[in-house]
Amino acid sequence: MSKKLKQIAIYGKGGIGKSTTTSNISAALAEAGYKVMQFGADPKADSTNTLRGGEYIPSVLDLLAERRRVDAYEAIFQGFGGIYCVEAGGPQPGVGCAGRGIITAVELLKQQRVFEELDLDYVIYDVLGDVVCGGFAVPVREGIAEHVFTVSSSDFMAVYAANNLFKGIEKFSTAGGALLGGIIANSINTDFQREIIDDFAAHTKTPIVQYVPRSLTVTQAELSGRTTIEAAPKSEQAEVYRALARRIADHTESKVPTPLGPLELREWSAKWADRLVEQERAAA
Repeated sequence: MSKKLKQIAIYGKGGIGKSTTTSNISAALAEAGYKVMQFGADPKADSTNTLRGGEYIPSVLDLLAERRRVDAYEAIFQGFGGIYCVEAGGPQPGVGCAGRGIITAVELLKQQRVFEELDLDYVIYDVLGDVVCGGFAVPVREGIAEHVFTVSSSDFMAVYAANNLFKGIEKFSTAGGALLGGIIANSINTDFQREIIDDFAAHTKTPIVQYVPRSLTVTQAELSGRTTIEAAPKSEQAEVYRALARRIADHTESKVPTPLGPLELREWSAKWADRLVEQERAAA
């Protein structure tokens, strides 16, 4: 009996640490002995850099721009721990749909039965979550990923992007779409930041999967073109990522979130803005 492939999508606002988190999860799973593919679904095509010593790989759209027919294996490169790295790519700036790369790359790998041939344990999609348009919604809408996680800090725009993702998941939940596994709370270093993200999670009936502190160790690792798991395997931050990977590996039941409406989100953020002002006055 063949093993069951687990497909996970990790969304997040650009610059929030989504690719850093995804690559460290992939590295931790590979370190634990799993066969992993990381599928970069960001038009910048830089999701897998830290799995390959900072080296860029050609995206599926890059290869298809050169010729009409492409062998899927030409777009697959191995990185740290034998992780299979794929970048979907995107169009030239100002031209076409930014989500087209995801649709094209997923279809190419599925048509050529790559997932089955590689006998993978995990495929992890690293998806830009600023705008959950038709292209970026593919892993959710088509039910390609079973479980969706979002990386969010306590900053309003990150929370706003997470709430938009929740709306997309809710919309497609009755049509076989992927459901939400939870929030990966990133860059959480203070009690106040934790209270904000906890409150958002409570309002949207969403679990927090892991708190990930901002760390200089991560910056140092990325500057050397590596994940924290590879560059600083004995660090506290590496243990945080290993714990996150274990929780995702053990996760089995995702749910439909309860996104906030526009007015609810505005009132929620205004409440926290007032609390921040009060805290600063008290500290003065």
